[in-house]
Amino acid sequence: MTGFGRAEAAGERLTVTVEVKSVNHRHLDIALKIPRGLASLELDARRLAQSAVQRGRLDVTVSLAPVEGGTLTPLIVNVAQAREYAEIARRLADETNLGGAPTVAWLLDQPGVVSREAEPAVTPEEAWPLLERGLTQALGELVARREAEGEALQRELLALHGALTAHVDAIAERAPLAAARRGTRLRERMQSLLGDNPIDEARVATEVAVWAEKTDISEELARLRAHLEQLTGLLAEGGQVGRTLDFLIQEMNREANTVGSKADDLEISQAVIAAKSTLEKLREQVQNIE
Repeated sequence: MTGFGRAEAAGERLTVTVEVKSVNHRHLDIALKIPRGLASLELDARRLAQSAVQRGRLDVTVSLAPVEGGTLTPLIVNVAQAREYAEIARRLADETNLGGAPTVAWLLDQPGVVSREAEPAVTPEEAWPLLERGLTQALGELVARREAEGEALQRELLALHGALTAHVDAIAERAPLAAARRGTRLRERMQSLLGDNPIDEARVATEVAVWAEKTDISEELARLRAHLEQLTGLLAEGGQVGRTLDFLIQEMNREANTVGSKADDLEISQAVIAAKSTLEKLREQVQNIE
């Protein structure tokens, strides 16, 4: 499920900004970008994220900044490089007879003379309370947005459930007619072969019974209906049902395949194809559920 959350937590001299976003994924996959100085807090941050989200691709980005008017990293002056700039400037002035000497202001403007340390001077003890607060708030916003999307997804799944139920009902309604049609077709074929000779009705009944036994789909339909009922219950129950639904869809697809392999009727085959198409839509949507 998709979602986004952002939060800031400010301390006496440090502000921690956390952004989290999630996209659909079968499993939980957390990508954490954290300043190198806080690498020791990565495991704690992952545990906190895992406690809030159980499924999806989760990108977590943490950044540090000083509070207004403060600084996290000291300035560094490269004196050797400044001397080199000054020496070159004086030599150039002598050779061109322009005179003058380089000023301090000019030297400070030269690249590499003044820089700031890349890594903030922050201890894990100072940063963790802020990181924990910011990450918790960002995850809370993310989860709220995912829940709103989940409500819309539930309505879509219920609509697909209704369509799948209709396909199963159509198969169940057609099954007895298919058996009767099989008997009629067998009798017509035997009549065409025997001509005016009488048909052995006992043999016809035996053949129809054998065929009916091989193509009986009552057990598969009963399991499909049980799975549909379980699907309704899981959607009503809510919570972390994504993996259970995923497995349930696999079982329903297996039953539909069995019905399709046993079917000796065009309308049943067409209903099975429609049912499998609906199951595929269900499967795609279930991948989004936690």
